[in-house]
Amino acid sequence: MKKVVSVMLVLALAVGMFALSGCGEEKTKLFVYNWGVNIADGTDDYIDVIELFMEEYPDIEVVYDTYDTNEALYTRLAGGGVHYDVIIPSDYMIARMIREDMLSPLNFDNIPNYELVDETFKNQPYDPDNEYTVPYTWGTVGVIYNTKYVDEADIGGWDLLWNEKYAGKIIMIDNSRDAFAIAEARLGYSLNTEDPDELRAAADLLAEQVPVLQSYAMDGMYDLMENEEAWIAPYYAGDAMMMIDENPDLAFYLPEEETFNVFIDAMCIPANAEHKEEAELFINFLTSPEISGGNMDYIGYGTPVSAAKEFMDPEMANNPVAYPDEETLARGESFIALSDEGTRLMEDLFNEVKAGLGS
Repeated sequence: MKKVVSVMLVLALAVGMFALSGCGEEKTKLFVYNWGVNIADGTDDYIDVIELFMEEYPDIEVVYDTYDTNEALYTRLAGGGVHYDVIIPSDYMIARMIREDMLSPLNFDNIPNYELVDETFKNQPYDPDNEYTVPYTWGTVGVIYNTKYVDEADIGGWDLLWNEKYAGKIIMIDNSRDAFAIAEARLGYSLNTEDPDELRAAADLLAEQVPVLQSYAMDGMYDLMENEEAWIAPYYAGDAMMMIDENPDLAFYLPEEETFNVFIDAMCIPANAEHKEEAELFINFLTSPEISGGNMDYIGYGTPVSAAKEFMDPEMANNPVAYPDEETLARGESFIALSDEGTRLMEDLFNEVKAGLGS
C-alpha cells in the first residue's frame, strides 16, 4: 500500500548503513529528513527514488528518516545533537530557519537541474534571492470526506469540520499553523495574522469544534479515513489523493468561498550538514524531470518542474486536485513566517484547545 514506507526499503537502508563500497572504502552516509509518505519507494510498481539514486552514486548510502509536521522538524534540528544533510520543510518554516541561520547556502554548480524549475516557484518570499532552496513539491490544504456518509449538501466550506451531524467522525489536523489557518479562514482573517485578539478568536472557534472531534491526527489519519473509522478531515491534497487511491469512496475539495493554504515544500541543507556536496547531488537528482515525474506520480503533489509531466501518468499530470486551475488558486494564501512572539502565542493557544479534547 502507498501509505507505508516499504519494509524492504527500511531493512535495506538499515543493513546498508554498514555496507562497504566495491573498492573496500566505507560509503558516505547521506542523512535525509523528509515528511512521512513523501517519496516514491517502489511500492505498487512505482519508482524507488532512493534506490535509483544509490545505483547512480554507489559510494553514497542514503539514511532516510521522517517527520509529520514542520514544527517537529524544527524542534529536532534546533535541539542540536543531530545532523541531517537534506531536509524538506515548508515555505514559512524555511523563512524561520533562514532567519535563525539554520540553513546553508546552496552551490548551484552542483544542482544544474535547478534551471528546469518553473519561474513561478523561484524568488519566493521565503527565499527571495534563491540562495537556500530548490522546490520539491507544491500543494493545497482542503477537506477529505467520505461520500458514503457525508451529505453532498453539507460540503463546500470549512464549516463541515464543525458540523454536529458528524460528531465523532471528524478528525482535525494536529498542527498549530494549519489548524489556526482553517479557523482564521472561517473568521475572514489573514492566514498570517499575528493580532493577539484574532489569534484568540481563532482559538475560541477551534475550541467550539472540540465536542464534534474524534481526535487530532497527522499521518495517522490515513488509516482512519481509508478504513472509514472517520469520515471527514482536513489535510494536504497529495495525501488526499493517496487515500482516495486506497478508498475510492473518499473525495477532496477546496473551500468554494473561503481562503485555503497554498504551500511549497523545498529541499534545503542544514547549516551543520556533514556532506553538503553529496546533498546537492541528491537535490539535483530529485529535480531531474524523469525522477520528479515518477516521484510525483506516487506522492500525488504538484511538481515545480513542468518538464516532469512528460514522464507522468497523464491522468495524474492533469488531475485538478494536484493542479487546481488559476481561478481556484487565486483564493489561496501562502504562509509566511510569524514572529517568535506570534508563534509562541499560537502554539500555547493550540495546546489549550487540544487539552479540551482530553477533558
